[in-house]
Amino acid sequence: MRAWAVVENAAPLQEIELPTPEPTGTQVLLEVTHCGVCHSDLHVWEGAYDLGGGQVMSLKDRGVTLPLALGHEIVGRVAKLGPDARGVAVGARRIVYPWVGCGTCAACTSEQDNMCLTPRSIGVFQNGGYATHVLAPHPRHLIDPGDLDPALAATYACSGITVYSALRKVMPLPPDEPIVLIGAGGLGLQAIAVLRALGHRNIISVDISPEKRAAAAAAGAAQTVDGSGEGVAQRIIAAAGGQAGAIIDLVNGTASARAAFDALRKGGKLVQVGLFGGELKLPLPLMAIRALTIQGSYVGTPGDLRDLVALAQRGQLPKLPIEEVPMPSANAALMRLRAGHVTGRLVLRAEAA
Repeated sequence: MRAWAVVENAAPLQEIELPTPEPTGTQVLLEVTHCGVCHSDLHVWEGAYDLGGGQVMSLKDRGVTLPLALGHEIVGRVAKLGPDARGVAVGARRIVYPWVGCGTCAACTSEQDNMCLTPRSIGVFQNGGYATHVLAPHPRHLIDPGDLDPALAATYACSGITVYSALRKVMPLPPDEPIVLIGAGGLGLQAIAVLRALGHRNIISVDISPEKRAAAAAAGAAQTVDGSGEGVAQRIIAAAGGQAGAIIDLVNGTASARAAFDALRKGGKLVQVGLFGGELKLPLPLMAIRALTIQGSYVGTPGDLRDLVALAQRGQLPKLPIEEVPMPSANAALMRLRAGHVTGRLVLRAEAA
């Protein structure tokens, strides 16, 4: 198979030939037709996460090996079944749930695959969708997109379930209770779409980019806030009409996390999603005195993906701005994302899609 792979961290992706996987057991081989370009891909490409205070977490130390085809927002056609694979037919189009684990632990067998302690995530620990083929471990990790646009459906496998899972951690809330979303890129616009589908009205979007704030407003945010410079927490509080009870930080860098924490009301919850990096120093007495909650949220479960796709299939999920680019342009697409020149989502399209 052909792959557009990381051969050296922080160097241009290279088009290489790799052996086409042969599915065994319950595995399913798919021919990739679409694959989203995600910020998480950039972290894998860079090879490390910023932990703040001059510390980094090496992905090599976590078991990521090169060369590696990136890509975890995948839609493809079933090409071949392992001998024990049931419930899907060759030729069927499917969304691939990528956050797979060992397949045998309590987390995996209870459909909490993303909580597995020995992750095998597609596009991170094994080759992903920047390639002509990808291997799914089990048919239960494949979701029928129905008549959804496959380019849009691909984004549900990461940005979709990531925000859906995060929002579930603060919902239900009254429709006019403010929910603050920090970041108006692909995740932020997806979060606005999900909230609107769930009937929520008071959505406040924060971003440093005027263009992305405009996109958030067009997508249905009730208010937008400039996330640059000083005074971000005060601007969030003003927009919310007081300190906020629910803030989703889709950036999750030092500055955004601090502003989010400072904007929380008593009993409020901050859900940290993004992987921008850095650190947050907390005044510990305030955590107890104000009964605050800070919770991480890591992607989502296969059930989250099925629920989100069902929401979209019912026509309740507004569409995101999607730009399709040819698969051989994977490196250029990734660099556009790195430069911050993407509103909405970029999705790679196979030549024979």
